[in-house]
Amino acid sequence: MPEPPILLSKWYDYAKWIVERVDSFPKNQRFIFGQRLAGHALDIMELSVEAAYAREKRELLATANRKIEMLRWLIRMAKDRTLFTGRQYEFICEKLEECGRMTGGWLKSVQKKRGASESSGPPGDVTN
Repeated sequence: MPEPPILLSKWYDYAKWIVERVDSFPKNQRFIFGQRLAGHALDIMELSVEAAYAREKRELLATANRKIEMLRWLIRMAKDRTLFTGRQYEFICEKLEECGRMTGGWLKSVQKKRGASESSGPPGDVTN
């Protein structure tokens, strides 16, 4: 399972960056966008940690994927409200895309493994 530790490290750095940016939001926006942005980023990191150690990863990763999509929309709205500079927005989107691809890839690999184990069925007695 080499990918999850890399993903966890990237999500940690990404969540840390978001929390640091949120600290510089105007006070009235810190509550509206700041808490949600930071909360979603931290939730995704927590779900990734749980999935790395859980036996059943599929639901955790599916939830993380949904939160990533919500984070995309929140980031877009924060940019439209000029809470991010153009460079910050470019950086945040690039990192989110990278981490999102990794999470999605991990989910697909888990689903593929699960599908393969389900389609093989229980071992049985084959007689001719």
